[in-house]
Amino acid sequence: MRISTDSDKCVGAGQCAMFLPDVFDQGDDGVVVLLQEQPSEGKRQDVRTAAALCPSNSIRIVE
Repeated sequence: MRISTDSDKCVGAGQCAMFLPDVFDQGDDGVVVLLQEQPSEGKRQDVRTAAALCPSNSIRIVE
């Protein structure tokens, strides 16, 4: 699994960072910051959930 984010689409809701803070964070401007581009196998379902929580669909997952 590889994750990418689109900071131009991000609205700074912070759902991803609140749900999975070891993979996602927010910059000073509130925009998503990706901490782990390739999370461990055990985090895959949580990453999918975080992506589903994103109101702007700015998180992309490639399996």
